[in-house]
Amino acid sequence: MAEQTTHLTVLLRAWQGGDRDAFGRLIQHVHGELRRMAQSRLRGAETPSLAADDLVSEALLKLLDAPTDWQSRAHFFATVSRTMRSVVVDHARARQTDKRGGDWQNISYSLSDIGEESMIADLLTLDRLLDRLSASDPRASEILQLTYFAGLQREEIATVLDLSLRTVDRELRFSRAWLSTQLQRELEA
Repeated sequence: MAEQTTHLTVLLRAWQGGDRDAFGRLIQHVHGELRRMAQSRLRGAETPSLAADDLVSEALLKLLDAPTDWQSRAHFFATVSRTMRSVVVDHARARQTDKRGGDWQNISYSLSDIGEESMIADLLTLDRLLDRLSASDPRASEILQLTYFAGLQREEIATVLDLSLRTVDRELRFSRAWLSTQLQRELEA
């Protein structure tokens, strides 16, 4: 793992330094992991016009448009996770707008509802709530985001963020409870 992390960091820094070939090598090195992240995010979602490969491609295009000062493997995957979240949310907003003739409608929010319309509403609500959580507790928000949008397991999150497994578990308990409370308030409003 340490060797892979070092190799990825070297490729990130080479790409950042202007080595155009480094980006291609970087993508070859992490494509399987990026595709797995995208598949995990899209699993169970009714998104016929957004496939895992499309999500990876759109996220990578966004990354190319906004050069970043890469610090490490963890920084790269956290950034990719946020970028995938952005792509999925943009896609959901566009679908909702199309379904509503361009006008926003009030939709009841529930993570237990079935169907594409409620899944889009859930995704947009989750995005908004993650932004709110990020303002008060950025680390909890990032851990929740890596769980829901990147599909990473607890051990992977601990590795990516260089945290102990106990810290990840504690933050997940807190952020899930916070999210549940916020969703309940949304339903009651």
